[in-house]
Amino acid sequence: MAEITAKMVGELREMTGLGMMECKKALVETQGDIKAAEELLRIKSGAKANKVAGRVAAEGVISQFINAQANVGALVEINCETDFVAKDVTFVGFAKAVAQVIAEQAPADVAALAELKTADGISIEETRKAVIAKLGENMTIRRFQRFATSGKVATYLHGTKIGVIVDYVGGDEQLGKDIAMHVAASKPVCVSKEQVSSELLDNERKIYTAQAAESGKPAEIVAKMVEGRINKYLAEITLLGQPFVKNPDQTVEKLLKEKGASVNQFTMFVVGEGIEKKVVDYAAEVAAAAKV
Repeated sequence: MAEITAKMVGELREMTGLGMMECKKALVETQGDIKAAEELLRIKSGAKANKVAGRVAAEGVISQFINAQANVGALVEINCETDFVAKDVTFVGFAKAVAQVIAEQAPADVAALAELKTADGISIEETRKAVIAKLGENMTIRRFQRFATSGKVATYLHGTKIGVIVDYVGGDEQLGKDIAMHVAASKPVCVSKEQVSSELLDNERKIYTAQAAESGKPAEIVAKMVEGRINKYLAEITLLGQPFVKNPDQTVEKLLKEKGASVNQFTMFVVGEGIEKKVVDYAAEVAAAAKV
């Protein structure tokens, strides 16, 4: 059998991005044939990815990409199992590459995205499996939002855990960033009161009416109390009705009018939002192990 040198292991590691021991084992198994070892690792990488696919991935990052000249932007959430891996440069680099592909190639959904290729000619799915093989954790592309507009696109990332993308018209780049930051801080449900569903309003009105009726006041007073509560509720959940986070004396609606701007739509992602995380009781595990 050919001698497995450190140079060979290093070369294979550079080609695959996998760990040193995995590369050495592959070279031993293929009797020093680097090409065969690379193919073997690609096969094993896929197997490794499949093996961890059932694990809950509720950590991760939000990544973004904007092409200001084309008025196109993308926001994507990619999940992993631990915050440690979420900070890894390979994982973060993968997330950035995915965001760029979304912005530039406009996939219809996550399934279509998986088949698209990055700048290096490798598909998103192949790249995902390679990163899984290298870092040893399950990883999923959960969701994305792409805006292509005749106006402008702005994004805001609060660390890597909260991301916002805004489609707006008028104003300048700073205004777009300020609005995106405001969304991240104040979490509006929609842009304006016209976009609030009648079902939601009817439900809130029903609750407020029942609460106001307990005051024992006349019906006409109760009706005014309810409408006052509804108006306050709409101001709290709509972007235009909220006090601007950088100047609470001014609503976002007034800010936009002052700047000659308007917001068409926005999306906010929070890492792991809605994913049921597995709670591990390490003390119980240690206690159980001690009894064995």
